[in-house]
Amino acid sequence: MECSGCGTCCVAPDISTLAKKAGARCRHLTESLECGIYPERPAVCRGYRPDEICRSIAAPTLEERVARYLRLFGMEQP
Repeated sequence: MECSGCGTCCVAPDISTLAKKAGARCRHLTESLECGIYPERPAVCRGYRPDEICRSIAAPTLEERVARYLRLFGMEQP
């Protein structure tokens, strides 16, 4: 599956290598939803591959996609 560039993987999951908590926007995610450190991104980010979860959480906005991701994994934000 091709990456849609939606930015959800840079917000929804935790990325311990970057000290990023689940649901928090990665400090390297630009306003245009691109990785600001793409050539130097951590291995966990390099290894990520889009899959069916990406399709199942599809929504018009980043906020909606993140909320769907968090609900899917039982991690709703207060």
